[in-house]
Amino acid sequence: MRLSLSLAILGGLSLIPTACSSPLLLQTPETTSSYTKKRASNDYGFDSVALALNTDFPDPAFVQHTNGSWYAFGTNGNGERIQVAYSADFKSWSLLSGVEALPTLSGWETEVDHWAPDVFRRNDGKYVMYYSAIAQENTNRHCIGVAIADGDSPAGPYIPTSDSPLACPLDQGGAIDASNFQDEDGTRYVLYKVDGNSVGHGGDCNNSQEPLVPTPIMIQQVKEDGLTPVGDAIQILDRDESDGPLVEAPSLVRSDDGMYLLFYSTHCFTDVKYDVRYATASTVTGPYTKKGNSLLASNDALYGPGGATVHGSGNILFHGWCNDNSVRCMYAAHVDIDGGAVTVE
Repeated sequence: MRLSLSLAILGGLSLIPTACSSPLLLQTPETTSSYTKKRASNDYGFDSVALALNTDFPDPAFVQHTNGSWYAFGTNGNGERIQVAYSADFKSWSLLSGVEALPTLSGWETEVDHWAPDVFRRNDGKYVMYYSAIAQENTNRHCIGVAIADGDSPAGPYIPTSDSPLACPLDQGGAIDASNFQDEDGTRYVLYKVDGNSVGHGGDCNNSQEPLVPTPIMIQQVKEDGLTPVGDAIQILDRDESDGPLVEAPSLVRSDDGMYLLFYSTHCFTDVKYDVRYATASTVTGPYTKKGNSLLASNDALYGPGGATVHGSGNILFHGWCNDNSVRCMYAAHVDIDGGAVTVE
């Protein structure tokens, strides 16, 4: 059975050193953009991607409102901890300048470096946000926080739910890149990366010098509230030699024929080798088999695509370096899933 996915791309970027974030100012950004077709490479042939928002907006995730409109969320930038963008049609996007999605902090986190938010709508209509923030307990590590929207707008504001993070393996490097997944039977999960390269031994993204450390992707079942863990987290993927220093940015979907497809990025985000790949499994907790191909990779029109969020609706957002490779912008394309094979058209 074939599942068709439409991708739209939004743009923004911040340049982050190997172990911490230090966003650059974007020069003369345009905060509103419609689709502008670009070419990008993949291992299956020609594909078309589009720059949707030309401003600092890394690690994009998105959710659809009940009225059919779309909201995207990005890593700290443009003066906000968590950025928000809006589209009525998933084609023309606008940055909601001055809108702070996370105006209130939890007791465990610090003010700076809020990364890779992800938002979903619960069955009770509440919008829930996962995000990563620096832990006060160790300011060299991130942990995963949870916040709930105060009201019925996906734009928030979001209020943290606890003085403790949802996932915080400080001894392994912390946790980043949380994303939600709801299975066909209604069971909810949160995926995240154990940020092992933050305790690496130097080199690209702090983890290309021996001995290299693991950067596993974990899946944690949660109750319908999205807040309460059920059992222990399970490792479903980790880096190998072909991935460079890390795997990160997990995003999980289930095809119509029951195949689980785990999208993720490899190599350092500053590297031309940064890309989007995928792995497949017949059960949600794996084992996952890497396909080994770059679904999206750099070429003369796209540099370092990654941090993708793929949605069951058929839309996908990801970032790539733009504006003379000074920032990361968000892009869109069309993805077709046929069993365990994915193509970008």
